[in-house]
Amino acid sequence: MDTNNRSLSILFWLTLGYAVVFAFSAISPTSYTVWVAEIIPALGILSLIWIISKQFKFSNTAYILMFIWLTLHTIGAKYTFAEVPFSWFNQLIGSERNNFDRVAHFSIGLYAYPIAEYMIRRQLMSVKLAVCFALFAIMSLAAGYEIVEWWYAALAGGDEGIAFLGSQGDIWDAQKDMLMDTIGALTSLTLLLTQQRVDSFSHVR
Repeated sequence: MDTNNRSLSILFWLTLGYAVVFAFSAISPTSYTVWVAEIIPALGILSLIWIISKQFKFSNTAYILMFIWLTLHTIGAKYTFAEVPFSWFNQLIGSERNNFDRVAHFSIGLYAYPIAEYMIRRQLMSVKLAVCFALFAIMSLAAGYEIVEWWYAALAGGDEGIAFLGSQGDIWDAQKDMLMDTIGALTSLTLLLTQQRVDSFSHVR
């Protein structure tokens, strides 16, 4: 099986696995209004992945990283992010706050990997420039999402607005979420650069 077929194969299986998570999420969510608002961007990203994949096949690593956020976000949509059963992790790090949303924001940053990969393999820019572009793209997306989140929460108001915002009383929630997005991006780009160096070393040998 060639590289393109392997990429499409893993995309198919990841999508099939996501369909199971989606079905689970859709069954008796905490709030259908919040669920719909949260699930729309997830389905939009999933559709975009498939549309782009018709012309460009990402690496298996890129596909896996992209589906981490899709999965976490869809689980969060079911419970609302502040109410996801995540006590084991919160206890592990000694926090009374539900940090599921922080982990989900970290996973958004993982999209920096496929963004940079696309730029590099399409030869649209150098590796260094592609890495910088991907990092800044994620940081811009993170800031933009926080603005949309604030707008929706203000528009919905009441418990639904609070549930969608998921700040859990933290006045610095937006800034911390953007920080987690950025850390996720830096982590995924470090992985990309490490793989690039390993590949270069292998070719030299």
